[in-house]
Amino acid sequence: MRIDIGCGSGKETGYLGIGRMPAPGVDLVCDINEGIPLPDNSAEFVMASRVLPYVDNLFAVMNEIYRISTHKAVVCILAPYAHSFPHISNPLFKQKFDEYTPRYFTGEFYQPSCSTPSPPVPDYPVPVPPFDFRLLRMELFYQYPFNDSLYETEELEILKMLQSNVVHEIMYHFAVIKQEISLEELEAMSRYRYPEPRVLLERRLRAGTRPNSGR
Repeated sequence: MRIDIGCGSGKETGYLGIGRMPAPGVDLVCDINEGIPLPDNSAEFVMASRVLPYVDNLFAVMNEIYRISTHKAVVCILAPYAHSFPHISNPLFKQKFDEYTPRYFTGEFYQPSCSTPSPPVPDYPVPVPPFDFRLLRMELFYQYPFNDSLYETEELEILKMLQSNVVHEIMYHFAVIKQEISLEELEAMSRYRYPEPRVLLERRLRAGTRPNSGR
């Protein structure tokens, strides 16, 4: 089963739509802050597009997503990038997302070779969470004027370290790990092309970029 959490009226095609309020396309009405009323190990793919910044307790919601997901299920998260003034000033955003986020979602972090790097967290120990989401791919979406092809990848890396308002959104694909898995299998999984939110596909068409190209 494929699940679209927080789908509203724009549910992804072929997904079970979960929303807080009744709307066209919402198949299951619930507040994910209170849990997700689905059986354990029932989801093979979970889409969470632009919804997780609003939750009260991110770890509690991620624990529910982990519970309902099968081993090696894939979770796609699209979220506002933390270091952008429009997102910082939004009083409804309770959770923050950036390159360090994947380090907090597992006790055994693995860096896929084809993904944007998730840097080690300096100075402060990272607690082991009650779930295990391994990074498969992370992609940054730059805001104007940094989304222009005039900028090289290396330049953008330096810019986003030195100033805010360079990146607009960030997308992750995670593997749900409930059993032993080898690094080779994780690396192989990271090279697949996975579904992503329709809003990004439309954005790529306008920009003339390909999925997982990083630009």
